Amino acid sequence: MDNNNQKSLSEDEKMMKVAIDEARKSSHMGEVPVGAVLVLAGRVIARAGNNVRTSCDPVGHAEIRVLREAARRIGNYRLQDAIVYVTLEPCPMCAGALVHARIGRLVYGAVDPKGGGVVSKYCIGGDGLLNHRFTVTGGVLQEKCSRLLQDFFQKRR
Repeated sequence: MDNNNQKSLSEDEKMMKVAIDEARKSSHMGEVPVGAVLVLAGRVIARAGNNVRTSCDPVGHAEIRVLREAARRIGNYRLQDAIVYVTLEPCPMCAGALVHARIGRLVYGAVDPKGGGVVSKYCIGGDGLLNHRFTVTGGVLQEKCSRLLQDFFQKRR
C-alpha cells in the first residue's frame, strides 16, 4: 500500500469516527444509530444523525440531513467533489439523493444486507443507470458501526 492510500485510509477512519459520534447521539435520542458527515475540500461542512422519529420526518436519514445542511451552507445543491461518510450503507432513497447531489465519493461502515442501496440490494451510484456515478469505499470501521446497530436493536427487544 502506498503512502497516499495509507493517508486516505487514516482520514477515512478519522471522519468515520465523527460519523459514529453522530450515530451515538441519535441512539441516545431513541433513533436508529446512523451518523453521517460531509467533507468538501478537506473541511467538515455538515454532520448529522438520524432523526426520523424525533422530527416525525420519514426522510430524516443522516445522509439526507447532511446533504441538506451542506447545500444550504455552500449555497448550491450540487456537492461535486464532496465525500460523504456514513456508518451504514445508504438505503435506495439516500443513494438516489447522493446521485442527485453529484457527490464525488461515498465511504460507509457497515453493510445493510436487507435494505442497502449501494452494494447489497442495488448499485445506485455505481451501476451507470443514472446520470451520475460516485466512487464507493465500504467497510471502514465496520465492526464499530455494526456494533452500534446491534447493541441498539438488542436493547429494544
